[in-house]
Amino acid sequence: MPPMANPELPVPDGLVLRPFRGVRFTVDDLAKVTSPPYDLVEEADVRDLLDSHPNNVVRLILPGADRHRYAEARETLQAWLSSGVLVPDETPAVYVYEQTGPGILQRGLIGDVGLAGPEQQVILPHEDVMPGPVADRLALMRTTEANLEPIFLLYEGDGGAATLLVDRIALSQPPLIEAETRDGVRHRLWAVTDPQELASLNADLRTRQALIADGHHRYATYLALQHEHHTLQREHRDSAGATAPEGPVNPGPWDFGLALLVDSTSYPPDLKAIHRVIAELPLEEALAKAKGAWRVHEHADLAEGLAALKDTTGPAYLLSAGGPAHLLTDPDPVQVEHAMPAHRSARWRALNTSVLSEFLLPKVWGMNDDERSVRIVHHDPETAVRLAQESGGTAVLLNPLTVDDVLAVAAQRERVPRKSTSFGPKPRTGLVLRTFAFD
Repeated sequence: MPPMANPELPVPDGLVLRPFRGVRFTVDDLAKVTSPPYDLVEEADVRDLLDSHPNNVVRLILPGADRHRYAEARETLQAWLSSGVLVPDETPAVYVYEQTGPGILQRGLIGDVGLAGPEQQVILPHEDVMPGPVADRLALMRTTEANLEPIFLLYEGDGGAATLLVDRIALSQPPLIEAETRDGVRHRLWAVTDPQELASLNADLRTRQALIADGHHRYATYLALQHEHHTLQREHRDSAGATAPEGPVNPGPWDFGLALLVDSTSYPPDLKAIHRVIAELPLEEALAKAKGAWRVHEHADLAEGLAALKDTTGPAYLLSAGGPAHLLTDPDPVQVEHAMPAHRSARWRALNTSVLSEFLLPKVWGMNDDERSVRIVHHDPETAVRLAQESGGTAVLLNPLTVDDVLAVAAQRERVPRKSTSFGPKPRTGLVLRTFAFD
């Protein structure tokens, strides 16, 4: 059982998924107004998404680049609500969400998840966050008063009542909406409004834990916004003096956040690698410095190198800038042991992303693992190599972590280094939004 909740927080104990009035697009071709999650949208993708439809949700999640961009997103959202481009559902619901495609079948529930801090061990983070993205998402969320895209949570449901309900609805009822995106994935959504069904799924969820699979920065933003509102309420209460009511602050929409919750035992996630590009580190320099601590194996091309990387055990990295690829394996154990934080668990110290962030980047290459020095590329090694080639830098390609490693680290209340995991399939942005005004 999770521990008792903080008495200052008006959120019930345990994992809670509350119905909300989903805000949905009314356009004919729903796929054209959706997008990938904001942190997977490259600059070139923004124009393609905007060209696909004038009301694409990217206008909300990635507004213009100047200091007025958050106000622009708020005004766009209000204009779309006023014109009927976006319309709130009449009845609060938890939504069954299904994704299907080549090799893909995932079903889950989209709703308002009750926010809980990491100390409650209800919603477990496994990845560190950076202050820049949190500040950006907080400014957007504060200004728009909306959750524009769901975070992605996994829980071990063991095919319980919530999963049985999800499967029964998906297999027996016509969907509320259906769309097929350009990647060949079909998205379908159903609304669950029956009080008994909602009570049944929450009874099943209440004692379970959820792992943040995707959306650490947005979940940190949820908590930051909640803290802001609670602080304001306490200040108002304190300023009223002796006449102020005692007890917890009043609940509000900021005590919940939009989330997709998936039973990982019924729908195991796909965990992919996140690669790095270091523009300021030429490949020749990277290799020369690495030879003092690693074995370096040259491969004729990227495909051969990736095959060799996949077959390795232990920390290993494939370096490339086009042409031959170079595999780093078998680091000097004495140097690695000296570099790794002693207070971390053995499981954490063995992760390839931990060795990268604590040893290879700072000790071998003299680089900081930060947003300025290290560019992130999700999944695609060819793109990482192309970017390295264009910048005169080095692509650092990794194997994905295992789900067991991530769960084990999170259960010990540790967090893997930033951008260590990419769980999928991720929920599509724009299928259903949440605004505080209708919650």
